[in-house]
Amino acid sequence: MIDYNLIYNLYNCKGLGRVKINNILTQLFVDSNRVKIDINLLIEKFLNEELNGDNTKAYFNVAQIEQKLSQKVHFIDFLSKNYPTSLKPLLSNRPTILSCIGNLDLFEKTKIGFCGSRKATEKGFEIARDISEQVSLKNITVVSGYASGIDLETHYTSLKNNGSTIIVLPEGLENFKIKKILKDVWDWERVLVISEYLPNAIWSVSRAMERNSTIVALSNLMVLIEARIKGGSIDAGIKTLQFEKPLFAPIYEGMPEEASGNQYLLEKGAYPLKRHRETKKANLKNMFEILDYQSGINKTLFD
Repeated sequence: MIDYNLIYNLYNCKGLGRVKINNILTQLFVDSNRVKIDINLLIEKFLNEELNGDNTKAYFNVAQIEQKLSQKVHFIDFLSKNYPTSLKPLLSNRPTILSCIGNLDLFEKTKIGFCGSRKATEKGFEIARDISEQVSLKNITVVSGYASGIDLETHYTSLKNNGSTIIVLPEGLENFKIKKILKDVWDWERVLVISEYLPNAIWSVSRAMERNSTIVALSNLMVLIEARIKGGSIDAGIKTLQFEKPLFAPIYEGMPEEASGNQYLLEKGAYPLKRHRETKKANLKNMFEILDYQSGINKTLFD
């Protein structure tokens, strides 16, 4: 494993973004394996030559975070054997390093991602609760971005029904705190919080958009609820289709005009999600069949 402070310091080098850093680390890793040199020493040498004197070196105050949350912080770089395989298709744009707190085993579970409006209608919230409850009872992990609205509703409903959830932050781990609505249902054995950013990074629109790729990549399929034609939710939906992953978009009478993003994505290839005539709940039969099919393929690949 690469020293996480060294990786964070690479992010402080002017002109270095995620893609360049990933390419540098990949080459250093190859060189260190070839000539039996410690990759951490190679990175330190690079930093001594390239780190601008005006930049403040980034060090993660691990002890402070662990004390605040009473949880151990884990670091997983993209060259580690423990790095989630589902993120590897992002290639050079995958997160260089993940800082994580909670149950790392959730990376290995079947996962459904949720994105949706921060200002959903009551019908939208009802559907979000219904779907996240049904999948939680099937032992499927809910993945979302911890934003107000649909994101928080799905995190909450999953935990309330003894399910599990992965929170993908659009900011650094130092800024994380358990939101009031989740405190009564919180259980670290069923929660994993991850960040792909510098520990002290603050929320920004660009980070919120960027982490959508991580949510989509981690998830076996995605559910989009009341997406507007512009914004983070439809961005996640478009990325889902670009990644050739199944996308489900609930449709129902009385959908607000602002939620025209769902109809747009249905026209682009999303699956419609309707209510079951008998149970009056969302009909997830097609969704579960797709997950079963994916599971069968994975078993064949790794058996």
